Amino acid sequence: MKLFGLRLTFGSLLLIAPLSQYAQSWKELAERSSVLNLEQGSIPFQSASFSGGFLKSSQTLSALHPKSDTGFDFTPGDRLKVRSSKGMYHPGDLNMRIRQGDSKDWKYFSTATDRKPVTALPAAGAVLAAADLSNTLPDDIPLNVKRFWQLERGQLILRFELVNRSSQEVEIGSMGIPLIFNNILEGNTLVKAHAKNVLYDPYLGLDAGYLQVTRLHGRDSTLLVLPYNKTPFEAYNPLNDDPTPRGVAFEGFYEWVVCSKAYAENEWKAAEQWNQPTSIIVKPGETKTYGLRFVLAGPPAGIEKSLMQHNRPVAVGIPGYVLPQDVNGSLFINYKSKVKDLLVEPAGALTIGAAQTVKNGWKSYAVRGTKWGRARITIRYDDGLVQTVHYKVIKPERETVSDYGNFSLTKQWFEKEGDPFGRSPSVITYDNEKKEQVVEDSRAWVSGLSDEGGAGSWLGAVMKQSVIPNKSEIDKLQRFINQTMWGRIQVSEGPTKFGVRKSVFYYEPDSLPAGTYKNPVNLKQWTFWRKKEANSLGRSYNYPHVAAAHWVMYRLARNHTGLVTDQTWDWYLANAYETAMAMVRLAPQYAEFGQMEGTIFYLVLKDLKAEGKSEMSAALEAAMKQRTLHWASLPYPFGSEMPWDSTGQEEVYIWSLFFGYEEKAAVTLDAILAYMPTIPHWAYNGNARRYWDFLYAGGLRRVERMIHHYGSPLNAIPVLTEYRRKPDNFYLLRVGYGGVLGALSNITEEGFAPTAFHSYPSTLKNDPISGDYGSGFFGYAINSATYLVQHPDFGWLAFGGNVTRKDQWIEVSPTTAGRRSVFIAPAGVSVNLKAGQITKIAYQPSTGQIKIQLDVADQFTPKAFMSIEQPAAKARYGYKVGAGIQTRDNYEINLGQRETEVVLVRVNK
Repeated sequence: MKLFGLRLTFGSLLLIAPLSQYAQSWKELAERSSVLNLEQGSIPFQSASFSGGFLKSSQTLSALHPKSDTGFDFTPGDRLKVRSSKGMYHPGDLNMRIRQGDSKDWKYFSTATDRKPVTALPAAGAVLAAADLSNTLPDDIPLNVKRFWQLERGQLILRFELVNRSSQEVEIGSMGIPLIFNNILEGNTLVKAHAKNVLYDPYLGLDAGYLQVTRLHGRDSTLLVLPYNKTPFEAYNPLNDDPTPRGVAFEGFYEWVVCSKAYAENEWKAAEQWNQPTSIIVKPGETKTYGLRFVLAGPPAGIEKSLMQHNRPVAVGIPGYVLPQDVNGSLFINYKSKVKDLLVEPAGALTIGAAQTVKNGWKSYAVRGTKWGRARITIRYDDGLVQTVHYKVIKPERETVSDYGNFSLTKQWFEKEGDPFGRSPSVITYDNEKKEQVVEDSRAWVSGLSDEGGAGSWLGAVMKQSVIPNKSEIDKLQRFINQTMWGRIQVSEGPTKFGVRKSVFYYEPDSLPAGTYKNPVNLKQWTFWRKKEANSLGRSYNYPHVAAAHWVMYRLARNHTGLVTDQTWDWYLANAYETAMAMVRLAPQYAEFGQMEGTIFYLVLKDLKAEGKSEMSAALEAAMKQRTLHWASLPYPFGSEMPWDSTGQEEVYIWSLFFGYEEKAAVTLDAILAYMPTIPHWAYNGNARRYWDFLYAGGLRRVERMIHHYGSPLNAIPVLTEYRRKPDNFYLLRVGYGGVLGALSNITEEGFAPTAFHSYPSTLKNDPISGDYGSGFFGYAINSATYLVQHPDFGWLAFGGNVTRKDQWIEVSPTTAGRRSVFIAPAGVSVNLKAGQITKIAYQPSTGQIKIQLDVADQFTPKAFMSIEQPAAKARYGYKVGAGIQTRDNYEINLGQRETEVVLVRVNK
């Protein structure tokens, strides 16, 4: 959700904490007593890639500058003074839980809890700074802990040396190394944030794990934190005890957890962990060493190359790590040591075929998902290194989407005569833990059918019909659109016609019958919207949802027979246009920003032009041009009502590209790639950063890194658009496709779709309510396509399909839910259907010939409507359909009782 009225609601408990309280917490933090003795200064250092310093008193890292940009600091050094009191974590701290002998209780030890000056040890040669940490740890710790900052082959190393000084065996149940980098956006403008701040994501791959720290602009100076010797990345723990105020401007800090058994037995015992929790046994007199390496890489796309240069294992999953059960996946591994064995957990969740050597040292494994749910592959190498790769096995896409549509139009279908708020009939928010519809929530919009948190359920149900139309579901949705959306959510008459209300549910206990509200009402809390606030038309972010609903019904009415009967196709198209124009007219405050799902306005414009609606298309294009001109004037043109956001980039990119502002499109894409990584883990691969919407649309309300919130598939729109323009950039396809399937990853076997998946190791499960999921399904519906690629090392690959070779032809059987789009990368050609389905694609590399096999006709689809596009700038030749009537921007193809073959004829450009 984007929060209207943010200025009044900003803080770690955003739903109840006003801005003044948030500011007060920073002020109180600055007034706390400092324990870092900053007046003593720091110890400067230089490495091959970095310059920086360590505080003399604590020997924690106080600055880390890449030599390529010495004005930038990876650490929050600009807030060192305000973050100098007890309990504040800094790079170089260590947390542990320990028990001895027969004790069953874990004792907690941290260098940050009661910080005192450390005892400096001699530092010479490769050692930059060394310290005995006994002073800043409790007296009863049975380990002697020493810390060394050192250089090794020019790299900066953080190393801890643990010695058991007791006469008993010591078990370390958890060991966490705080990862403190400058992701505090508080008080920064977008320009300043993109210059100063970073975001980071973990690969929880044990010995092969790493943390990637990317700058907000996404262009260069990526920091990789790698294991030093045997320091596995077993878990990733939020440091919520750090007093730095958390909220929409600060996600919080995390620690690299080497072992996690103590957490798994206590705070995390209700959750299935990403990796098997372990502990460390230290015998009397024994010494153990653990540490991290700091490596500078280029932009995010070069991370894997940098890993290989530093002799780290690299795994590449195709088509990613969300694996539908009907997809033939591949896992490519590159490492200097041979694979000793592979273990699948749970047993039988995946099948793995024998390895084949492809080019440049890569080994290829065939992977197939068999059991629905999470799965883990543990890879053991001959040199002792252990790596894990994390998959989510889902039903075939078509089944998953069908289940989602069925759940939405049954369990979430709300029909109640006399509902005082006029919400009947509709698809309403659902709580999957309570197994009930959310008809009342302290956040008015969640049960009010608008905003992302309330509109998400019906938006997703409508967008589902654009993928797999279902007559009985469409009949229900026609009733919703024509009775509830039109006239209640959207104004249907008068001077504000086509305006979209913030919520149809509101809190007016004095004017409504007793018993209307079953829960206590707190009108002093801003989320309990009164009727006037709910009726406001000023929130632009509500308009794309409504425009998308009109547009889908237009497409169904225009391209199918008998699916839509309540209104004509041109009524729906005109309403989609008017909704876009009303946003600019009635909600100008935030319309200047990019909107989530803003791509819908571009799609409406394309259809207006195809239909010959020249007056409407000219007006809409002019309105969008004005918005784009504003973005073109800004260094980072994707602001929002939040201090920083990850959803406006989608629309900014689309319109910047359309109007020829290539530089702004490139700036926007780079920013997306900074927060949307490709990592061998289904939860983080293609996962666009989001960390506050559990507060606004979730059931478990907290600031937390969200797993495949709607930002993933929405940000995939520009990433995949760029890939189709530049099909040689394989990285873009991997990132974008990870975001697309991220939209389906959290749908349950029954078909419930949550706001997102919780990343905290204490939870690691779906959020209980549906919330704003529908915006994500919009991204899936727009993006869903099959991609055929010839990779220089991996050979012929398919994303969204299964590829086979037959004589001189490369054939692909689509596995996407709708089977309506295909992009053939070597030819640079995109084939899209507005009606009809593709059963097979055949491509002959030697001639460039393309054959498309279309499914048989059905009751509602007697014709296919096919368009051919060539977005790739380097396409050597063009294509046209050999047979078919050209109408609008399509080829109209009659379907029959047998499959229809369409030949794409190659023409010179």
